[in-house]
Amino acid sequence: MYNVRYLTNVYWNRGREAEKNQDSVLLQQVLTGRGRVLLAAVCDGMGGLSRGEAASGYAAEQFRDWFYTELFAMIRKDKRYWVIRRSLDRLVFHMQEQMKRYAAQEEISLGTTMTALAVWERTWLLWHLGDSRAYRLRGQRMEQLTEDHAQDGRKLTKCLCSFDYFTPQHGIGVLKPGDGILLCTDGFRRRIASEELQGVMNPRELTGEEQIGRRLKEIGETCMKRGEADNLSAVYIKAAG
Repeated sequence: MYNVRYLTNVYWNRGREAEKNQDSVLLQQVLTGRGRVLLAAVCDGMGGLSRGEAASGYAAEQFRDWFYTELFAMIRKDKRYWVIRRSLDRLVFHMQEQMKRYAAQEEISLGTTMTALAVWERTWLLWHLGDSRAYRLRGQRMEQLTEDHAQDGRKLTKCLCSFDYFTPQHGIGVLKPGDGILLCTDGFRRRIASEELQGVMNPRELTGEEQIGRRLKEIGETCMKRGEADNLSAVYIKAAG
């Protein structure tokens, strides 16, 4: 049994100019017989389309349901990582089909980014579409784990949407003691340099969940002071040992 303790917190802010918060955030954690199992996700509804908040909220709800109905069973049966990956790939395809039907019925188009991370037994597995990001912080280093599926830094080239299906980017790795993982939407990181983000969210300096929350809020407020008009959302996970 991997008795790993995680320090976590979330940040979710409409921002100072946006009329709606079209971001959705998910963080679920349960202690099982095989250790702690965790699922985190950030989804950013596409503001240029209809009902971005509905698209991102639907994706977050589906991830939550998959966490409780599918992931636990696979971990109990000691399924390999590729079986788990394939299971969530099927969910992403199902979500796209459901969004397609809903959009046709309502005569609209809708979509959302999705960046989701499952963690169990020190293994992390990543699914990603869009321009939200996942970073791994280890010591003084910060590594971007996701590609930006965007043209000219703004127009999305891949997403979870009602008008096309895109295969998610996948990633797998080991979460070592002391490592941090940051998931965030583009509004949370667009106005801040990578070096500044790494310095504030350095896992070596984060010893409690309240402190993580304060640091996330510090980043969010800094971005808004620098003119960020978008919604801002983030999830932070530290493997405390």
